[in-house]
Amino acid sequence: MQHILQFMDPSFLIFASARGPLDAMSALDVMWVSFYSIGLLLLSVIMISAVRKWVHNALLSFILRLIAFGMFLIGSILMVLVIFTWPN
Repeated sequence: MQHILQFMDPSFLIFASARGPLDAMSALDVMWVSFYSIGLLLLSVIMISAVRKWVHNALLSFILRLIAFGMFLIGSILMVLVIFTWPN
């Protein structure tokens, strides 16, 4: 019963949420995740710029922009997870 009451304590909830979603990973692994997310964000911006400049086919342009948007979305979500795993 004592173990169940520990989860109901508000201080436990605050400390458990302060560690972040990537808490099981080491700090160096979180660093690599942040590098991957920065790379995805940068690659999506470069891809959108290249599509706007060089691709004139509407269907191909739509597909490449959709891929770039997906990369941007994944990079953004990973960066938010890294920020929430900031060390205390």
